[in-house]
Amino acid sequence: MEYLWALILGLLVAGFAALSGFDRDRAFYPTVLIVIASYYPLFAVMGGSLHPVLAIEVAVGFVFAIIALLGFKQSLWLAAAGIAGHGFFDFFVHHALVSNPGMPVWWPGFCGSIDIVLGVWLAIRLWMSPVASGCGAK
Repeated sequence: MEYLWALILGLLVAGFAALSGFDRDRAFYPTVLIVIASYYPLFAVMGGSLHPVLAIEVAVGFVFAIIALLGFKQSLWLAAAGIAGHGFFDFFVHHALVSNPGMPVWWPGFCGSIDIVLGVWLAIRLWMSPVASGCGAK
């Protein structure tokens, strides 16, 4: 069920961002990537795991923050790849890397799905009209 809700919410968020004009600013999707990556450290703190779980979650989040920064500074294609890549990270890597007791059981499926929806949405927007997705703004 988390996959369906993630699909619906992802389309609603992306549609709202496009209709409202929020995604015309090239900082929008890189900021979304940073927020997405911040949830795992939050779950580690909520679960009472300060070390090493929190350290691993912060390090991984930092990698995605660097991708977001590069996406903002160089190409929003990196932000699209980073958001979708975080989805694949949710599905295939996170559980093998760390056991985060604060993370809800349904979270990887939900987060992975919404990440892929948003990453694909941004890629489609970039492919169709680079200026409409903030590529023309600095």
